[in-house]
Amino acid sequence: MDLLLPLLSTLVGAAIGIVTTLVADRNRWRREDSKDALRLRMEVYTQYTTAVKVLGETLQALARREHESDDERALALREAFRESGIAVASERMWLIAPEPVVKASNGVFHCLRRICDGYADGTVVGGPEDRERWEERGIEAARMRKLMREDLGVGPLTERHSDSV
Repeated sequence: MDLLLPLLSTLVGAAIGIVTTLVADRNRWRREDSKDALRLRMEVYTQYTTAVKVLGETLQALARREHESDDERALALREAFRESGIAVASERMWLIAPEPVVKASNGVFHCLRRICDGYADGTVVGGPEDRERWEERGIEAARMRKLMREDLGVGPLTERHSDSV
C-alpha cells in the first residue's frame, strides 16, 4: 500500500499535466483559427469593395467614351463587368461572409448590374436615372461596409465613404 499511493499520485499528476496541456493547446488553436478566419474575411471584404470601386469607375469611363455604335458601347460595358473580377469576389463573399454581409454585397452587385445595363441601354452619365442608380448604389455600399466593419469588430464610421462612384 505504501508503494501504491506514490504511484497513484504520480499518475494523477501526470494525467492532470497532460489534460492541462491539451486544453491549453486547444485554446491556442482556437484563437489562431479565429484570427485566421478574421484575416480571411478582411481579405475577401477588401477584394470585394475594391472590385466595386474599380468597376464603378470603369463603367462611368466607358459610358462617357465615344463608341462607333450603341451595340459596341453595350458590348464594352458588359465585357468590363465580366472582366472586373466582381463575380469572383462575389463568389468568395458567398462562401466566407455571414449572411447579412452576403445579402448587402449582393445588393451592391445588383446595383452595379443595373448601372451597367442602364449605360448599355443608353442612359446618360450624370442624368436623372444615372444619379438615382448611383445614389441607390451608395446607400447599399454604405450598408454593406457598415456590416463588414461590424463583422470585423472595428466599429462604425461617422463619415460616408464618398459621394461619387
